[in-house]
Amino acid sequence: MPTFYGAYTAPRGSTPPGLVDGSVQGGHVRVHREKITLAGQTPADTIVLAFPSAGETFLCGTITSDVSLGTSQVSIGIAGTPGKYRASAVHTLIDTPVNFGRAAAQATRLAADETVLLSIATAALPLAGTLIIDLYFAQS
Repeated sequence: MPTFYGAYTAPRGSTPPGLVDGSVQGGHVRVHREKITLAGQTPADTIVLAFPSAGETFLCGTITSDVSLGTSQVSIGIAGTPGKYRASAVHTLIDTPVNFGRAAAQATRLAADETVLLSIATAALPLAGTLIIDLYFAQS
């Protein structure tokens, strides 16, 4: 029966076996957590979440809130690509962590340092409450 390798484990299947990229196989996970006090922030506002470094690979993120964000749509990304990590969507679950991540962002290492932002697309955020965003990145 043949053995197949994925894109990241392929070096191990060569002769002699090669090294795998530590930012996607066997690397260290860094978490960037931001706690946001909701205060009616508007679609004109952006909130800085994290500063991942060049060479890191985005794994996934988690959004948790102690109140419903109602009809507010939020995205997570960078200037110029506001939905790089999470496309604009509502978040109405209370005290329930929800994972997010876009395949295109998970497939490549960061070429440069980034400033990750939360952007508000429609309707202001609630006047009170707490929003927690966790971003997980791997590094060699």
